[in-house]
Amino acid sequence: MPHTDATTRTDASRRPIITPNRTDAPRRVLTKVPQITLIFWVLKLLTTGMGEAMSDSLGQQSVPLAAAVGIFGLVLALKLQLRQAEYRAPYYWFAVMMVAVFGTMAADGIHDGASIPYSVTTPVFALVTGVIFLWWYRSEGTLSIHSITTRRRERFYWAAVLATFALGTAAGDLTAYRLNLGFWPSAILFAVVFAIPAIGWWRLNWNPILAFWFAYIVTRPLGASFADGFSKPTNGGLKLGDPLVSLVEFAFFIALVTWVTISRRDVQADDGHDEAHAHRHAPHLPAVPHLHVPHHDGDTHPHGHPAPARLATELE
Repeated sequence: MPHTDATTRTDASRRPIITPNRTDAPRRVLTKVPQITLIFWVLKLLTTGMGEAMSDSLGQQSVPLAAAVGIFGLVLALKLQLRQAEYRAPYYWFAVMMVAVFGTMAADGIHDGASIPYSVTTPVFALVTGVIFLWWYRSEGTLSIHSITTRRRERFYWAAVLATFALGTAAGDLTAYRLNLGFWPSAILFAVVFAIPAIGWWRLNWNPILAFWFAYIVTRPLGASFADGFSKPTNGGLKLGDPLVSLVEFAFFIALVTWVTISRRDVQADDGHDEAHAHRHAPHLPAVPHLHVPHHDGDTHPHGHPAPARLATELE
């Protein structure tokens, strides 16, 4: 008689004996993004400020040099990140930093090079971001960053991140320059907007995925407005210069990335979001008690081994 897993054997004299299914063991899922905590938002804001200041500083020195650093740096950073089997802070945040630099260059290049006003580029980048989110959702059924466990989802994620950086750059420059609010009023405006999804998620039971991406987009103009407020000589800036602001933010960035790398405070749990989601929505099955089977003469396993006195299984 062939042996199969998770089968129930009965006869006229014994209760059912349930053999465990070895394939029921939970699968470990490795996510490619960090846990969303306060340190995540601090690092995100630092990368947005660095992206703004570094891009402007490189562009002032040499446009071809800025383009080379932005393009090749982005390709290298994403290549290294995609090679990782799980989230590793140095690779992930290096990729975010280079996306910030390149996204700033892309938005500013379209505005300055093609003379397209921010009032046009902002809705265009918003449309591009929306298309990426729609494509991602139709393909994967979720926009949750906790589900970034496959190469395809990770590509969608980084495409969305790049689009949000370009959108945030255009929106921030729109308020500071086109609407003549200046850098510090723009920073206050975007700080208030940033608080909306935070309060919505905290108090009003907002969808966490919507709240996350809302806040994620707003961090770009928020961080850039603060960076410009310290570095620029116009629109209310403090005239510290882009090189100095870049250096200071980069120093804080390196210190925080080093800390999370050593402490692993931002590493998600091993079981992953998908498994947790599956367990929450799985039907609740009654516990299976240990089955005590009395031993009788001749009560042996079909292969000749004595039958166990007790067998149990864990159903998930």
